[in-house]
Amino acid sequence: MIKAGIVGAAGYTAGELLRVLLNHPDVEVTYAQSESQSGKRVSEVHKDLIGETDLLFDGGFEFQEVDVVFLCKGHGESIKVLEKYPDLLQKKVIDLSQDFRLEGNHDFIYGLPELNRDKLQSAVHIANPGCFATSIQLAQLPAFKEKITDGPVNISGITGSTGAGQSLSATSHFSWRSNNASVYKPLTHQHLNEVGETLTSLNQEFSESINFVPYRGAFTRGIITTAHFETDVSEEELVKMYEEYYAPHPFTHSVNFNPDLKAVVNSNKGLVFPQVINGTAVIISVIDNLLKGASGQAVQNLNLMFGLEESAGLKLKATGF
Repeated sequence: MIKAGIVGAAGYTAGELLRVLLNHPDVEVTYAQSESQSGKRVSEVHKDLIGETDLLFDGGFEFQEVDVVFLCKGHGESIKVLEKYPDLLQKKVIDLSQDFRLEGNHDFIYGLPELNRDKLQSAVHIANPGCFATSIQLAQLPAFKEKITDGPVNISGITGSTGAGQSLSATSHFSWRSNNASVYKPLTHQHLNEVGETLTSLNQEFSESINFVPYRGAFTRGIITTAHFETDVSEEELVKMYEEYYAPHPFTHSVNFNPDLKAVVNSNKGLVFPQVINGTAVIISVIDNLLKGASGQAVQNLNLMFGLEESAGLKLKATGF
């Protein structure tokens, strides 16, 4: 059994990671770190895990006996943890923050399996992609690989309230969020950096802008993004391109219908719907932000890292209705 430890184990992302790993056939969660919840049972905080585990939160960083460490603290915190506890880098590490997603002075591999599967199989340290970034890139990878984009790429997307994390804020408060919607960070969302780095690596000739307008939705989980760009290819060619690209990948599927969130929420699936309308390619992408957009993808990366079946522990049921 692979022994796993989680840093920052009390939040939404870590809670979802625990739910998946506790049912993984090849993994045992042996350490759950949280300064704020130290000494409490994990099931006192993640109440849906009552009867699933007797694990206690630990406030320290005693990870000597684990094989892989998941970093689930907020953005900017993973760097601080690794600076303070550099011995953690002697372990296999999967970071779910944005601290190592961009190329730089580190050895973290960008953890988008539909892009980097071969590299991830030999990786020691993995930087898990962002949730919006995952949905956007799944909508764009085949198009950029085949260099069929003419002009700028324009994207809109809506996410549930869990995308904002567990910390309280005015825009995550139920009374504000319910029956409401709003734009935030138009054209400046932080995930654009990793999206741009990925897509231009596939098509170095691309010099146009990638424009993204995100929305907050009045629901808890899931992401829908819609990307469109001018193209000379026909819809038949576009669909074939997407079907062939995603055929080897167990979780991302090119579909011929307009997908909704209930088709993916509570699963690690990504559904991508490519079409061409009056010379414009329009690609709709849907994922669960906490699973394919975070914890599920992290477990998918663990499977690749340890040479397991890529879908191990991730055969989850979508909501459906």
